[in-house]
Amino acid sequence: MNQSIRLRALLIAESANPEWSSVPLIGWSLSTALARVTDAHIVTQLRNRDAFLRAGLREGVDFTAIDTEPLERPLWRLAARLRGGTTLGWTTQTAISSLSYPYFEHLVWKQFGSRIRAHDFDVVHRITPLTPTAASSLAPRCASAGVPFVIGPINGGVPWPAGFDRLRRQEREWLSYVRYLYRWLPSLRRTWRHAAALLVGSRHTLGEIPHALQAKCIYMPENAVDPLRFNRRASTEGQPLRVCFVGRLVPYKGPDMLLEAAAPLLRGGAITIDIIGDGPLMPSLKTSAVELGISEAVRFHGWIEHKDVQNLMCQAHVMALPSVREFGGGVVLEAMALGVVPIVIDYAGPAELVDSAVGFRVALGTREQIVLRLRQTLSEISAEPGSLAKLADQARARILEHYTWPAKAEQVLQAYRWVCKHRVDKPVFTFGRD
Repeated sequence: MNQSIRLRALLIAESANPEWSSVPLIGWSLSTALARVTDAHIVTQLRNRDAFLRAGLREGVDFTAIDTEPLERPLWRLAARLRGGTTLGWTTQTAISSLSYPYFEHLVWKQFGSRIRAHDFDVVHRITPLTPTAASSLAPRCASAGVPFVIGPINGGVPWPAGFDRLRRQEREWLSYVRYLYRWLPSLRRTWRHAAALLVGSRHTLGEIPHALQAKCIYMPENAVDPLRFNRRASTEGQPLRVCFVGRLVPYKGPDMLLEAAAPLLRGGAITIDIIGDGPLMPSLKTSAVELGISEAVRFHGWIEHKDVQNLMCQAHVMALPSVREFGGGVVLEAMALGVVPIVIDYAGPAELVDSAVGFRVALGTREQIVLRLRQTLSEISAEPGSLAKLADQARARILEHYTWPAKAEQVLQAYRWVCKHRVDKPVFTFGRD
């Protein structure tokens, strides 16, 4: 069939908001990018309505807002109490949120079911939630109507690495001990069976899909970069080596390991560090900086609006993210887009975005081993800063080829054409990891 045909897509993005970060920003960015290459209608939750309108979208034409707030508000309050705040226990948050999601899909079907049965849409795509644990009642209904149902990219549930159980408890990740049980839920297995395609955001998630369903899986990291938001260019020149950390200041992201690893270099004037972000570790990090004698070489910027982060990031040569359990790693792509060379732990999401052509991977190990390996990497870079220019150029080139939202939309569009039988072969993407 003619691949120039513009497909009609119903995009389900319960969590989608241009003014927030993390999952809501992914939901917004991917759905609006897809709306530029398809005839799309976006379905989101009511809490996102005002942000959609401020962004210029027309309610009833470009999007529909579904109201599940009466059910979601008490569940959010319950989740906050069980988590002990809003920065811990993300597995608990996901589990509690999943209790209200079936009602959201029920209302979606109530409003759009007749149009789906009438084939007003060529494809229905559930973009968020990103978690692979969320079942969908829409999948079998769409399959029955003969309309392909696409899910993803889905990602999450990366196992806690050995030796970091104390951090796991600090993060109040009690449910992570039994999370694997989700794979046996009949509703989820039914969802996967009736989906036309599963877009999987990581190798780990791909490995969790039953072997019999692997043929419908397409590997596709979920994150990308808005080239309009991250459009500056960092310089690889100048001394000392400037390092930044960007993210929530929580134990598993490892900002404390970064300070400990860099301490000798900081005291010797070989590097400086900018900590961009906030969280429960902020007081102890500031105390450590004083105790290690590095407070003059470390700047704590606190929380910064996402749109302003690039102004600080592009002052750095290197972005260090020693996180031991990161699902996606969008900040890694943002650094690469600016020409800031990433250093990541060789585990989970960031390690699937970074190879030796664009940055540095530090082998996973015990906390002590990571600190030593990170120190060695920083020492080698500071001794030969000239190596950064080529890495920065190649990182930016990779972003432009694979990891902008327009590029991501084109990748998803290929999946649509496959499930709609506009192309025979399943799309296979390579993203450059060695």
